[in-house]
Amino acid sequence: MEAWRIRPAETADVSRFLEALERSGYRGDIARDLATRTVFATDNSIYQVIPLAVLYPRKENDLDRIVALAASGAYGRIPLCARGGGTGTNGQSLTSGVVIDASRYMNRIGALDVDAGTVTVEPGVVLDQLNAFLKPHGLFFPPTVSTASRATLGGMAATDASGKGSRIYGKTSDYIEAMDVVLANGETLSVETLEPAAFAAVAGQDSLVGRIHREVHRVVTARRDEIRETFPTMNRGLTGYNLKNVLDENGRFRLQYLLAGSEGTLAITKRLTLRVCRLPACRAMVAIRYASFQTALVDVRRLLAADPAAIEILDDKVLSLAREDIIWNEIEGVLGGASAAPVCGLNVVEFVAGSADELQASLDRILILLADHPEIGLDWTVVRDPTLIAQLWSLREKCVGLLGRLGGNRQGTAFIEDTAVPPEKLADFVAEFRAILDGHGLIYGMFGHADVGCLHVRPALDMKDPADAALIRPVSDAVAALTKKYGGLLWGEHGRGFRGEYSPFFFGPELYEELCRIKAVFDPQNILNPGKLAAPNGHGHVDRIDEVPLRGAFDRAIAPGHARRFERALACNGNGACFNWDADDPMCPSYKATRDRKQSPKGRAALLREWARLRSEAEEGEVPAALPAIEDELHASLMTCLSCKACSSQCPIKVDIPAMKAQFLDTYHRRHRRRLRDHLVARMEAALPTARRVSWLANPVLRASSFLRLTEHVVGLVDLPALRPSRGAISPSDAYLRAWSRLPANVKRRTVLVVEDTFTGAFDGDAVHAARDLLTALGYDVHLIAALPNGKPLHVLGMLDRFSQVASSAKAYHDRLLATGLHVIGIEPVTVLMHEVEYRTAASDGGDRRTLVRSLESFLSTEIEAGKIGAWELRSDRPSHALFLHCTEKTANPRAAEQWKRIFATFGLRIETPSAGCCGMAGLFGHEREHAALSKQLFTMSWAARIACRDKSHVLATGFSCRCQTKRFAGFRPRHPAEALVEHLARSRATRRALLDPLRFYEIGSQIVHLSPQ
Repeated sequence: MEAWRIRPAETADVSRFLEALERSGYRGDIARDLATRTVFATDNSIYQVIPLAVLYPRKENDLDRIVALAASGAYGRIPLCARGGGTGTNGQSLTSGVVIDASRYMNRIGALDVDAGTVTVEPGVVLDQLNAFLKPHGLFFPPTVSTASRATLGGMAATDASGKGSRIYGKTSDYIEAMDVVLANGETLSVETLEPAAFAAVAGQDSLVGRIHREVHRVVTARRDEIRETFPTMNRGLTGYNLKNVLDENGRFRLQYLLAGSEGTLAITKRLTLRVCRLPACRAMVAIRYASFQTALVDVRRLLAADPAAIEILDDKVLSLAREDIIWNEIEGVLGGASAAPVCGLNVVEFVAGSADELQASLDRILILLADHPEIGLDWTVVRDPTLIAQLWSLREKCVGLLGRLGGNRQGTAFIEDTAVPPEKLADFVAEFRAILDGHGLIYGMFGHADVGCLHVRPALDMKDPADAALIRPVSDAVAALTKKYGGLLWGEHGRGFRGEYSPFFFGPELYEELCRIKAVFDPQNILNPGKLAAPNGHGHVDRIDEVPLRGAFDRAIAPGHARRFERALACNGNGACFNWDADDPMCPSYKATRDRKQSPKGRAALLREWARLRSEAEEGEVPAALPAIEDELHASLMTCLSCKACSSQCPIKVDIPAMKAQFLDTYHRRHRRRLRDHLVARMEAALPTARRVSWLANPVLRASSFLRLTEHVVGLVDLPALRPSRGAISPSDAYLRAWSRLPANVKRRTVLVVEDTFTGAFDGDAVHAARDLLTALGYDVHLIAALPNGKPLHVLGMLDRFSQVASSAKAYHDRLLATGLHVIGIEPVTVLMHEVEYRTAASDGGDRRTLVRSLESFLSTEIEAGKIGAWELRSDRPSHALFLHCTEKTANPRAAEQWKRIFATFGLRIETPSAGCCGMAGLFGHEREHAALSKQLFTMSWAARIACRDKSHVLATGFSCRCQTKRFAGFRPRHPAEALVEHLARSRATRRALLDPLRFYEIGSQIVHLSPQ
């Protein structure tokens, strides 16, 4: 049976298997719904294979029960496939059988022995999670993969992962002290290094464990010479069934080296004991820019003479894409360099050391090398700042994702992803590699670990196009032959997966037969990840790369209209950046809270793709039976999306789920009735001005217990804030606009229009008035402008026709204000940012990209930079404020944090911007009854601890939602930064000469009186 083709009888067998599993005492979750199976049908590869079920074990004995039942034979043949972070580039964890996902629950870190330098982890622990745990002890786990934010240790062991720094640190297998695994018969095996006598005792057992040890020992001794000749002599080695390292030079038996890299085909990992290392005391890097990528490649050999920890290389295509990424704002000062010539290659050389002197000696070595031949590189920069170093590596980590947005229908595609050759042959190898790709007319990007000869290459293909899909075979064959010619491998670090068909080509037929015999003794029924790497003789075969269903073939069936509306869902390449384990990372709060991959951008993108495909089929003829279930599950998943928009900028592919959510809901509700709440919320913005005028009457009604019960049980809203009365905002008439337009230029430069936001003005007016007072105190003539509805609720609800009308009116209103030539400033980050995205999307002409409503911090920063607001003396006795940025603002406008820091520093104040995730409010999400518990959970996960350690009077938040949520769950309302600055100015009694105008300030209660310049 081909591994992805399941017969109906086997579906029934799986049903009985799962029922028996529930009766067996299994404590984990079981998911058979079509949505979960659809999400688990893809990884970061070109393939799509839908499983029959997904299991989420909670405890180690859950794994024992799963495998023992599958091995019993009572329910037919049940293929099992362990899955880690789900970021494999070759389909390693794709199966038509049953997926075992340990990442949801089995993610606990166990005992740490600092003296011995070991730590015990469950397989679902994420690499970044482990390193965050180890860091306070001065330790770290060295294998550094670019997917560290979501790569699990179990998955890293399964592929024997390495990454940056492997030249000095090696691979995952080099750090496995011991591992507990479940064998294919349900037995547990504790694997550790065995001295010859201990090995003899184990191998002498009349059991599966004994047979395994005897067979592996036979192969590695009988085939010693062949193994030595076959396995390449380079850093990466022949990953997967690593026979070369099973016996060490002292005759010790190390089965962990065989299991590491076996991709779950021999056993399933329950627990790992890992060796850890001391964190380097000092770190620095040198960024070297080149006029060509080939020059950068050739230079690697020279740079290796400086003995660096790592050399990472990026080509011109990757660098051009990086300039469009959010991270570029942080690093352009370094990578901008001094040369005006085009930069087409970059080598980033890292050094680590135990002392500053040792580090300087390393830097001196490379600087001498560079100075000896300055003509080779365009320029170079030494970077010592740890924050900047981290940002540079963050850019490198994003390269995989960056190549997913090459533009058009073609995007970087993983299938010849991680070739490796001896580094001294890298430049020649790449020249021939590029010739292969160029010969097929392909665009591509290249980057990788140049110091160990491992190169990541993603040609741009449209896998929906049969002609492009047909290139997979000839290009793969040609690159495999090329890597073998240069003494390297087709797979250098990302495992083989469905590329296992090339194993005989690299191992040779005789040694490959030995691998199949090893598979047979471990897994005679071929139930562990069948179709990958090796097959027991007489039981199945290894799948070929052009036999497995391709994701592009499914996408090909999506109608053009749906493909256009949900283009970002089709573009999602499965890199899994949204699976970040860190609660303080802003992307996808719903996934962080639930650990349910359906509730992540990748999961939602997968469901949108499948829904669009089924919907397309329905529009062509008969409605597919699966459509109602997928539609309901997709709707449920999108309802837990907070529309925070972090994915639209944080995702390397920019998979904008909120935008597609609006598109889906717009389509969905053309066939399904809306809730009463939707209609009420849609009318709320228009009704708020009237309600504010009678807030003295409206608030008692809103707070009445009978009304609260009505809003909770009928409308489904809870904890709504009180209304604030209208104060001083004007709706400017044409006469106002004409008068402002005629002001002299010097007066216009000091005149500001502060535009209220509907919800901030209605429920949190103090922030708006503080902005007005601050600007007034700084000598500006300020006019507070009443808000028009901005349409944000309509967009979130997917009422796109009505949103377009409201957006058009709001933009026209703001355009009239901007036409006066005055400064137009907004206070609420989310609504200011609507001009950048939603309004432009809604506008038929794409919107005006030249002049927009500006944020308060952007305006003040510009005025400071222009010298119009002078600096005060920084006072060390002033307490530092903690500023929490709105998560949408933090990700969509990364300059905001630095702008606020600069503003506060100008006024002699210190400010920090703590790392924090989503507060859990997100507009009305936190007020919706069905989401109230999730909203509170999100606040507790990130914000609660960050706020608890702060002086409440110095906690600031830019977002109205964030201030509302904090008041709800922490008992106090953080101030807007403008409020803190107003208070600071009010307390300053002296005239501040540093200001543009010689102004004088006097403290009169809590008010600021601005005296005219004298």
